[in-house]
Amino acid sequence: MTAVLPHYKQGAASYQVSTLIFGGQLVEPTTQTAGTTDLTVKPAVAGSKFCLGVAGKDGNVLAAQTGAANTYGQPQIDISLLDDFVSVYYGGIDIWAWYSAGTFDQVVGRCTHPGGVAAGQLTQQIGGLGAASFFLGRIRFF
Repeated sequence: MTAVLPHYKQGAASYQVSTLIFGGQLVEPTTQTAGTTDLTVKPAVAGSKFCLGVAGKDGNVLAAQTGAANTYGQPQIDISLLDDFVSVYYGGIDIWAWYSAGTFDQVVGRCTHPGGVAAGQLTQQIGGLGAASFFLGRIRFF
């Protein structure tokens, strides 16, 4: 059954991405409608109550293969290393994450970065996303 993704109790969950995701970003389901068959994830929006965990690596939607012939008459294919699945870590793990301050009822982890949150504050965007109000550091994800 190659269409079934294995899920191990103590490991990360594998999710397909619906947009570009950088490793360390908090992710949420693309669709929050009950009974949906859309099981893809996207970066969690500010104040999200649907956060699934922390993306363990970068991922992006794969472009459709056009099949256009190259110089040798063979179809061109995408052999990039960035695939469209990410490992999502959750529950009792200590991981590098890219996050911003939230409200008390939306706490998903505790900062374990040496020097605290102030030591991990960013001074610029990452990949054109975020702001200087974001932090890059270790968190203990609940």
